[in-house]
Amino acid sequence: MAAGPGSEEPCEGGAGTGGAARAAEAALEVSWVQGFSNKNLAFVNNQTVCYPCGNYILFLDIKTKKTRSVQCPAGQVGAFAANANSQVVAFSDRKLNPLIHIYTFPELSKLAELKGDVQLDYTLLAFSFTGPYLASYSSIPEFVLSVWNWQENILLCSESQPGLTGISLSFNPMNWQQLCFVAESSVTIWRIERSKDEFLLTGHPLELPDDQGAMNPHEDLFFPPSRNDDPYYGPDLPISAVAGLEGDEAETFVPRNCIKTSVHPTAHCWTAASEIYMGCKEGFVLAIDAEQYSVSVLQEKAPPEFMQKVADVVSHVRKEGQKKKGSKPSDLQKPVLLAMAFCNEGLYAAGCEGFLNFYHIKDLQYEVKICADISQPICSLIFSPDYTSLLLVTDQGTVYSYRPVHSGEAVKLLDTSSSCFLAADFLTPGHNYCVSVTISGEVQVWSLEDGTFLSKLSLGIEATSVACCPSSNSVAVGTQIGQICFLDVTKAEAPRVVHRTFLSKLPVLSLHYDQSGQFLIARATEGHIFILDARPSKLFQVLGYIVLEDEVLHLSVISDFENDLVEVMVLLKVAELQQAKLKIFYLSSAIRTDTDQYVNEQGMFKGSGLKREQYDLDCPLSSAVRLKDNTVYGYSTRAPFICQYRLSEENLQYRSVFSSLKKIPSKQFGSGLLCLSPNSQWLAAAAKDGVLLIYNTSTLDILAQKHCHSYQGGGIRSMVFSLDGNFILVNSENDCALVCLKWKEIKETEVEEAALYWQSLLDILNKSTSDENSVLKSMAEWKFDPESTSKSIPVTEEDGNVTNADDMTWMGQKMQEVMREETRRFANQKKELQMGIKKLRKTIQKMMHENEQVPDIEKLELWEFNLDLEDQERAQAEAEEDVARARKEIEMETLSCCYLQDLIKYECWDVMCVKERAVKCFHMDCQVSNYPLKERSKEELETLEKALQSKRTETAALKAQKKNLEIDSETLSEEEGEKAAEEVAADGAPHCLSGSLSSQYGGNTSILYHQCDLHTKEQKLNQTILLKDIIYKVKTAFNEEFDLVVQKKEQEIARVKERNLKIQEILEQLDLQVELWEPALTDDEMPERALTVQDSEIKAEKYMTEEEKEQAEMLAKLERERRLAATDDERLRALDDMMGGVLEIRREDILKMDIPPPPFLSRPEDLWTEEEKKISDEYEKKIKELNEGKEEYRQFLRNEWNKIAASIKETTQKFDEIVLKLSEKKLKTDMVIYQEELKILNFIYTLLLDEELDTREAGLHKFLTKKKKEKVKGARKILAAKYGVEASMGPYKDALHEEQSLELGFIKQFAEIPGDLLEELLQLYKQRPETPKKETLLDTANPYVKESAEDYQDALALLMKAMDELDSPEHMPSGLNRSMWKRFCLARRNKMKSEELVKWKVLALGEMKACHRRRVEENEKMKSELENTFQELTRLKEEKMKLQQNVTVQFLLKQGQVELESTRIPEYSDAVLIDRSVVEELNCSLAAQGEKKINAMVEYKDFSKGIIQLEWEHKKMKMQIQDLKEKARDIVILPISKNCQLFLTMQNYDTHMAQYLAGMEQSLGVVDKLHKKTVKNHQKKVRELKKCIRLKEQANYELSLQLKEMLVSVSERMHIFKAADTRDISEENTRQHYQEILKQKYLRDLVREQEKQLTILQLETGTWKPRTRQVV
Repeated sequence: MAAGPGSEEPCEGGAGTGGAARAAEAALEVSWVQGFSNKNLAFVNNQTVCYPCGNYILFLDIKTKKTRSVQCPAGQVGAFAANANSQVVAFSDRKLNPLIHIYTFPELSKLAELKGDVQLDYTLLAFSFTGPYLASYSSIPEFVLSVWNWQENILLCSESQPGLTGISLSFNPMNWQQLCFVAESSVTIWRIERSKDEFLLTGHPLELPDDQGAMNPHEDLFFPPSRNDDPYYGPDLPISAVAGLEGDEAETFVPRNCIKTSVHPTAHCWTAASEIYMGCKEGFVLAIDAEQYSVSVLQEKAPPEFMQKVADVVSHVRKEGQKKKGSKPSDLQKPVLLAMAFCNEGLYAAGCEGFLNFYHIKDLQYEVKICADISQPICSLIFSPDYTSLLLVTDQGTVYSYRPVHSGEAVKLLDTSSSCFLAADFLTPGHNYCVSVTISGEVQVWSLEDGTFLSKLSLGIEATSVACCPSSNSVAVGTQIGQICFLDVTKAEAPRVVHRTFLSKLPVLSLHYDQSGQFLIARATEGHIFILDARPSKLFQVLGYIVLEDEVLHLSVISDFENDLVEVMVLLKVAELQQAKLKIFYLSSAIRTDTDQYVNEQGMFKGSGLKREQYDLDCPLSSAVRLKDNTVYGYSTRAPFICQYRLSEENLQYRSVFSSLKKIPSKQFGSGLLCLSPNSQWLAAAAKDGVLLIYNTSTLDILAQKHCHSYQGGGIRSMVFSLDGNFILVNSENDCALVCLKWKEIKETEVEEAALYWQSLLDILNKSTSDENSVLKSMAEWKFDPESTSKSIPVTEEDGNVTNADDMTWMGQKMQEVMREETRRFANQKKELQMGIKKLRKTIQKMMHENEQVPDIEKLELWEFNLDLEDQERAQAEAEEDVARARKEIEMETLSCCYLQDLIKYECWDVMCVKERAVKCFHMDCQVSNYPLKERSKEELETLEKALQSKRTETAALKAQKKNLEIDSETLSEEEGEKAAEEVAADGAPHCLSGSLSSQYGGNTSILYHQCDLHTKEQKLNQTILLKDIIYKVKTAFNEEFDLVVQKKEQEIARVKERNLKIQEILEQLDLQVELWEPALTDDEMPERALTVQDSEIKAEKYMTEEEKEQAEMLAKLERERRLAATDDERLRALDDMMGGVLEIRREDILKMDIPPPPFLSRPEDLWTEEEKKISDEYEKKIKELNEGKEEYRQFLRNEWNKIAASIKETTQKFDEIVLKLSEKKLKTDMVIYQEELKILNFIYTLLLDEELDTREAGLHKFLTKKKKEKVKGARKILAAKYGVEASMGPYKDALHEEQSLELGFIKQFAEIPGDLLEELLQLYKQRPETPKKETLLDTANPYVKESAEDYQDALALLMKAMDELDSPEHMPSGLNRSMWKRFCLARRNKMKSEELVKWKVLALGEMKACHRRRVEENEKMKSELENTFQELTRLKEEKMKLQQNVTVQFLLKQGQVELESTRIPEYSDAVLIDRSVVEELNCSLAAQGEKKINAMVEYKDFSKGIIQLEWEHKKMKMQIQDLKEKARDIVILPISKNCQLFLTMQNYDTHMAQYLAGMEQSLGVVDKLHKKTVKNHQKKVRELKKCIRLKEQANYELSLQLKEMLVSVSERMHIFKAADTRDISEENTRQHYQEILKQKYLRDLVREQEKQLTILQLETGTWKPRTRQVV
């Protein structure tokens, strides 16, 4: 790939500065570049493809195979793209703040340089099919997609996609305003919208199917579509709020169980209908509609039966072929498409199977046709611009060409390697060919003149190094497995392997030939250096090897032709010191002829065989070279310096450290590498930055520098000079580029010196080159046959022994020869030793047999028969080591178990202030455990104290508030209060409302908040702490009672034991053997037993040391002596012998009493005397009495036994009852604890829900803020689009007006023409040519050719070209002169231009209006989202308020207390929970007020009745008065009145009158008394009425106080209402408030009425006195 004369060179980089740097840069030029670093190929025209390689862009002519190159100005090439229509190439560099360079082809000149805000790197570039547009995508940290106008060097628009790594990017060939961006698991269609001069990128992510090919609808987790709110569990919140996420994380969070793995796109291509076909790793083919943004999965159409059989046969044959090649068979059922290309015929696709397939797609089904079989994974497909050929690029670097029209086989176009170059070298004589090798083991041969690829040979083994022999056309290749392969390259077009040497199992790191071609020095790992004969005539014989103690870093070889010596200098790494060590040894030609003199039997050079020198340098080096004058140059690892040393044998005698004579600074960085030219006049230096520097070895001036590789590519791996010094081969670590440099500007003297040295060297080498080449040609080719064991790679068994002698390493063969020779030399001694060993074995066996027969005391141990004491000691030492290791392992395991035991003991026992234990019943299977408790920490107590203090503060504040609101007034009477208290106590309201019975079991519930008052978070937290304290106290109270029961059981066990002792005495006296019941504490009751191990629990024999055994024996002896001393008491023995051990006879001794029989009982009864008979009778009588006494005492003992046993049973049963009661209490205590824990769980859940609501609210606020910002941006976009439309309307109207004026002006312009000609001209004026089309390619296979123009200038040019035919004189009407025709043609052209301008103005205006319409739609959508967010926030606030008001209250209900008439549960959604005391107080006040009202009404009724009665009496009196008046008139009418008559008739008239007056006075006194009595009664009624008035006033005052409280509560509720910001109130609450207001109004009216009645009554009462007096 030759860099032609037009190749562009970089203008920066290097070690020099200013003019010197530019001169050094110009001294070298790139001759050619070879390599294939990636699969990114592109056509730049129909005959040329281009692709990046390292720091270069290579252009390959597919016909001539000639190449050209362009070098990136700033290091390695990054992203790359090419456009065949415009014949331009774009690529980015990889420096900080990278640039995008645009070059033209074939000039290879820089056209533009695009600079954006990217900091690190571009990853993707893509050209539009038509138009000057380029898309780029950057990597971390921006991840920005940008669109450029590369002709005008303008950034049109950009958009960021944080964290999204792109894998491919492409424009829609039919519409440059559409982009397809593909990431690892997502696809986005980007639309470029234009509004006048502004461009906007809008992205539309696509929903891809899952890995099973199924399309799943998108679910919005941040705004779930449905909610299942539960009145108990609270609102249904999104998962992000439950997870505690806010901001962007909350919007994008997806739980793990909801994550569905989507397909992973691999390749895509656009169709002519603006659709996208896409392949996936899962084997699916997708069809994407870029307009509707929809995705469909294509299904393969079932082939006919015979085609399926053919496909199965092909699949079977392919799998068998893959098995024979040793590769894994691939699955052909679901091919993975890695590349796609579209044409008019259809879709071409390929993948890892190596098939080129043609897909015929119809609807959502496709048929597959195999077009070609490459047998290699195809990673890229590229159509040529004329669509006549299709390039197939494999992952191995091979490029094939396929012509769809011919439907033939794919033709290999480019055969390179995708593996990185390892090294390269020049083939003798050094000016024609060069050889390179890749890491994968491929050897290539190149033409040095232009870099033409000549041949390739694959070794099939991973290579490590390469070197070309100066004395023959042989090439040595070192491998990773320790082999050296020798190749015959006498024919550059056909290299072959002729020999292989298997040195060792160590990798060969480097190979070096001396300049005379006599020796080949191979450097391996572990300090091994092998010396080989380099001549093919000697079959590349291995002469020997050297082992160095340190790691070898570099190796340099110098040929001394005068002394016939080869000097090898080795650079060693000194690990301990920051120094370097050089070792030099000399190889003479005698080594090749007399090898045994210099090499020992094992193949290692003898110490005296080679002359060696060692030098210590003061600076650590990474590379070193040596000149013939003992000057050494080394590249320092401490700093970028090249150090110069002068070695001398004088200083060597003193073993001193050599200091550098000179240090030349270098601007390179990283570990360096040095290389010396063959004539030793140039020194090349390279490092990790990829810059090559060439120094003059005499002056150390920089002659040349070249930035041929980069730091991103790993820097320079190797470099080598040609023998004539004209060329330099350089390759890097990772960028797969092989660069050939040649001198461009150099002094003629240096060139002549190099040519003279080369010629002299050729004169020396020509003597042997022809002979060696002839031998090399005659050597047979080495065949790699994997089935042959003699010519295959060495195979070893598990024990490491080589199974085949031919595959054994050279070192192994030497070792086998040594062993074989030693075996042959010492065969006789070996036989003698074997015979002696057999005899000795028989003798020892005989001695062991005899040893078995002797007594035990004379027997010897088996180990004493071991003659090999050393082996015995070794075996014993190994056994002791095994024992020590086992003991250590056991100790460590025991230690870990002990640690675990201590940890468990600490956690479960030590930290417990109350240990867990149990108490069991004596006679029942019942067990009660206590509550294990940990001692509360200081922090817990402080937290509890804070909670208590907070509760006290709140209680005090509440009391003060109530005290301020209260005014001295009478409340309910004491009787009513006592009655209410009795009712509350009877109903159990406090326990019911408290939600637990903890107050009955040791808990102080007075410190708790009321359940209905828990509204704030702090209150709930404090309540939780207080509840935990109550649980602790309840457990403590139960534990105290439990401890009492445990003590009681211990006392009962002690009593039982005491009574058992008495029973045991009774049984001993009764001489009975009965097993007594002896209770004891179990392990559950004494858990501390589990922590101690008793001796009885250990089953194994206790190991005791000698000291412990002696101490135990001494203690046992002392115990025996003590017992003997205690039993040996003369006084006790005497008392026991005389009186049975007691001083007096006790009742219990009766059973031991026995009456001795008389001595004469042994005689016959006939011989007894009378006295003896009497004595006998007395004896029998005593015996009878004694037996009766004994039986009576036995019966007493039995009764005592039964009594004690009954008492034991009774007391233990009573204890069992206590335990049963304790068990019941434990059950109730558990119930209480569970009740309190249930409260705690409810509080925790409420707090958690509150926190989730806060998180949700914060997330919504952030989402709202984000959307508001987007809305502001959207509004700006709408304004910009609106301004663009308004700005475009003016030019459009002007163009339209101009068009109309041209049409009107035409008639005026040609008004003088006759009418018929004018009519004909008008028709011609309106005539238009056919729709102008662009010139298309002859081959119609290109599906993306657009017939219409892309812009106004192109359309106008096409239109004017089409008008040329209409303007020809042939169409001129007859009778019209030529000048007039020209005027007409010009006017028509102007009209056509105006029409075309109006047309394009309309199109531009329509596009801007569409953009404005889309922005408006987006704004409306944003508004709806904001409105929904506001609604969600409002709903959330309402839910939060409900959660604070609707407190969860725990009730205790008795069994049967709740009864339902039906199974249907009542609805309590609108119920309000209040305290019972409030209802009862309200009921009591209502009852009292009702009674007062009834009394008042009764009094009013009675008073009204009295008034009516008085009125009736008054009316009666009036009638009587009227009667009396009438009578008086009658009397008046009478002439004589009665008085007169009486006066006349009565004899004693005075007496009668006195009597009459006395009677009247008496009646007057009676009336006066009655009047006073009536007045008193009325006064009493007035006092009662005043009392009633005072009561009414007091009631009114109480009602006013209640009214004040209600007004305060109303104001508080209004304040809460305003703080909560709720918008609407439910109708039910409104109705209730309205009814309460009406009720209050009614009560006020009633009070006013009663006040009026009272005033009336008072007035009437006041009028009663005068009326009564008047009546009287």
